Amino acid sequence: MTTTHAPALPIGKAAVGALGALAVATGALESVVTPTLPLLQRELDMSPAEGALLSIVLLVTGALVTPIAGKLGDRYGGKRVVVRLMAVVCAGGLVSALAPNLPVLLLGQVLQGAMVGALPLSFILVREHLPAAESKVAIGLVSGLFVGGAMAGTLAAGPVAEGLSRHWMFALPTFAVIGATVLVNRLMPHDPPRRPDGTGIDWPGLVLLSGTLVTLMLVLGLASDLVAQPLALVALIVLLAAFGTGWVAVERRAPSPMVDLRMLTRPAVGTSCVLTFLICVGTSAATYLVPQLFAVPADAYGFGASATEIGFFLLPGALAASLAGPISGIGVRRLGPRAVVTAGVLALTAGLLGLAAVHTEIWHLVAGKALVGLANGLCVTAMVTSTATSVDRGDTGIATGLVLVTRVIGFAVGVQVTGAILTAGTPSGSKIPAESAFVTGLVLAAAVTALSLLVLRTMSKGVKE
Repeated sequence: MTTTHAPALPIGKAAVGALGALAVATGALESVVTPTLPLLQRELDMSPAEGALLSIVLLVTGALVTPIAGKLGDRYGGKRVVVRLMAVVCAGGLVSALAPNLPVLLLGQVLQGAMVGALPLSFILVREHLPAAESKVAIGLVSGLFVGGAMAGTLAAGPVAEGLSRHWMFALPTFAVIGATVLVNRLMPHDPPRRPDGTGIDWPGLVLLSGTLVTLMLVLGLASDLVAQPLALVALIVLLAAFGTGWVAVERRAPSPMVDLRMLTRPAVGTSCVLTFLICVGTSAATYLVPQLFAVPADAYGFGASATEIGFFLLPGALAASLAGPISGIGVRRLGPRAVVTAGVLALTAGLLGLAAVHTEIWHLVAGKALVGLANGLCVTAMVTSTATSVDRGDTGIATGLVLVTRVIGFAVGVQVTGAILTAGTPSGSKIPAESAFVTGLVLAAAVTALSLLVLRTMSKGVKE
């Protein structure tokens, strides 16, 4: 049996400080693409669909890495896995910084996606090395610093990219990640491996899910370009079906599946996954389209905003999203998850329709994006709470992991579809999509979000104690 001992208080504080520094650095590195995406599209001559792919590849990788990181942490110890994951992240940051073209930049973002799996392991380390009361405070601190780092990255990416170059906006936070990783390696006590569950890592499931997600992104991103080549499009769709069918078959038979699809038969989990998919499709449309609208030249129908200005305009939305978690937690405790999710869905639908109808002033986009961020935070927190409290304690990780994968798929589908709409809506010989393409994307996202209201009727009103 493994026994853990809390370290001396000064060591504990230093270790938490190192994890906090790592959270700030990774949050900054993760957030630099969103405000600078229009700039990257111009410099690398990307289509809107290619820009959409760049904006989601890190998140997709993170969804694949996270469950594997947990298994490896059980087998080899959390600190060892965190340090090695961050080595991969640092390599990805340097590849992104040196990337001369889109394929190399995509490779860098794939490697950077390992940071998503490192953050939950940081929480596990805090719980192992600090008493219960102190660990809650420390987890809250690390989480808050990650959000703060993301906000700092959003604000700083534009000035760095425009004042120095796009290469430095990846390089500077990568250097910070390297320094923070060294601190974690020196200050965090080693933790012995926890008792493994006797099952191995579901490598076939990982490979098949990776193939499914990558092929899905290709189908969505290239569909408009492959209309004239129907055989190629059909081949991609057949490949997607093969990957998806194979993944489902493997996961249903695996002794320890990467994603336990049998959980979907439980009403609470299945409902949460459907809601998560629909809501994330809606949210992702605004996440991708609003920065693009800011960047449209002022002599067309946009504002000609620079990367620096876009980061500043997006900050209220980031602040609203960070406040949504605590607000949602209070609402779930008092009113139940269904009431909170209903309020969030209504707000999200209103925000998307408002952006589609009125986007002639900067404050229209700022306010609409802030409403979308707040609504999404309300919904996601409430659904995770509902899922986690509707299953047995031993199934909490499996159920919430399924919701995580569904969230990534919904976000990826939403971004790729809206990117394809902008690509299809760009007149021949022009690099500026028609304004109607933005309106179409936002209205479609609002319609998908509104479908959540039908699913909500099956959601439990309360939370299982």
